Amino acid sequence: MPLPDDLRHDVQALWDYHDMRHELRPADVGIGLGSHDLGVATRAAELFHNGMFPRVVFTGANAPTTVGRFPRGEAVHYREHALELGVPDDAILVEPKARNTGENVTLTRALLESRGIEVGAVVLISRPYQQRRAYATCKKLWPEVDVGCASQPLPLDDYVESIGDVDRVINMLVGDTQRITVYAERGFAIRQDIPNRVAEAYDRLVQAGFRERLL
Repeated sequence: MPLPDDLRHDVQALWDYHDMRHELRPADVGIGLGSHDLGVATRAAELFHNGMFPRVVFTGANAPTTVGRFPRGEAVHYREHALELGVPDDAILVEPKARNTGENVTLTRALLESRGIEVGAVVLISRPYQQRRAYATCKKLWPEVDVGCASQPLPLDDYVESIGDVDRVINMLVGDTQRITVYAERGFAIRQDIPNRVAEAYDRLVQAGFRERLL
């Protein structure tokens, strides 16, 4: 099902807001954040092969939405996919316990420290609509590192097609937009400005019934 025309403007506004548009620089490590989207591992492998970082950490256990697809855990399946794409096994670390973005950051940091790996810069690889929240979380919990954000460079319509569920994508966009404010208020992330056009688009989508991912 394609994106409905009457929702397109508002969904595109949220989609554009969550894209940090970072110009990536070489980093010490790429961190693939676990989710239902195997494209995270695909993008991590691409960036590794492009020389953006010498090692990758895949982090994530399972959420209710991923246990069916990734029964051995998100990070484990990401690793297997990256191996299929030619990333050497010795360049991959797996953090299999994280159950949210905060734990993705803190447990990955602890894993790297336990291996004696010094980190001054990271690239966070996530779903496109998770970029801003991942950035805000990392800057709160690991403030001393330079952070770049990356995702598969897909236009909105192509991403919806790749997921195959337009309602799920819209609900996730709405939920992540809410979390930008709520998580900052709770001390989980740094504050991020939300432009009026984005706030208004968010309100209209909530009113249209996209509440599944609201806190």
